[in-house]
Amino acid sequence: MDLRADTREFLVSRRGRLTPERAGLPAYGGNRRVPGLRREEVAMLAGVSVDYYTRLERGNLSGVSEEVLEALAEALQLDDAERAHLFDLARAAHTSGTARSRARRTPALVLRPVVQRILDSLEHAPAFVRNGRLDVLGTNLLGRALYAPLFDSPSRVAGRPVNTARFHFLDPEGAAAFWGDRADRMAHDAVAILRAEAGRNSCDRQLMELVGELSTRSEDFRRKWASHDVRFHRSGTKVFHHPVVGLLELDYEALMLPADPGLQLNVYSAVPGSPSADGVELLASWAATALAERASERSSTVSKE
Repeated sequence: MDLRADTREFLVSRRGRLTPERAGLPAYGGNRRVPGLRREEVAMLAGVSVDYYTRLERGNLSGVSEEVLEALAEALQLDDAERAHLFDLARAAHTSGTARSRARRTPALVLRPVVQRILDSLEHAPAFVRNGRLDVLGTNLLGRALYAPLFDSPSRVAGRPVNTARFHFLDPEGAAAFWGDRADRMAHDAVAILRAEAGRNSCDRQLMELVGELSTRSEDFRRKWASHDVRFHRSGTKVFHHPVVGLLELDYEALMLPADPGLQLNVYSAVPGSPSADGVELLASWAATALAERASERSSTVSKE
């Protein structure tokens, strides 16, 4: 990750989307050479000199105070995810070379047995745990059933966790069938989550390898990555087109795991009495039979070998 380039492009993109009208500034003249605010306008709104803001926009956040970052976030009207991303970029700029080297040696996060037991105890709600790279590290039975298209996708790499971003961009037909007309929105959100993670963990080698692979193999990913959009994944509603049970509209909550920084538990639920609630029951029935049979067949094959 080129920290200075990412910082520069992030600030330029946020400045470019903010019009004088939205910023509460008079728009003098009809011919503006930039699509959004000028540098001097952002500097004025943030209460810093034009030279100082120019330095920031060139990617140099080293030594910038929290007060200036807050003022800049307000001037650019950043949302919560964008503000956090700006602070993450500044934090990375302050990080020493020794700390960055240590971060590269940080072992990959794995799912603790107690967390898997918690997943398994959620018998009536699809649930899974993922990391910031969108690797699915563990599921309960319903979660595995819900995400069957990802587990069965040709984009999956043997011996490695299912990765939702790989599914979106390396199996676009499967993703379109699973997400329906929201497929592009879901793909955009996946990239925005990866972009936010890159700001938090700029030295994550596995994340950079994933971004590099997807950038090489998917033009759609490259375009979305270049937008520098970031987002939190906390709560909302998703619509699935499951190949076995059909349409499912499920609410989700994302719960961070304090003992495992970087991991989050995602739990889905359907409105009681709704068609989706009936669909989840059907999904549970299918999971208890079809998935169990698959596991038995795999065990039998392994024992014969």
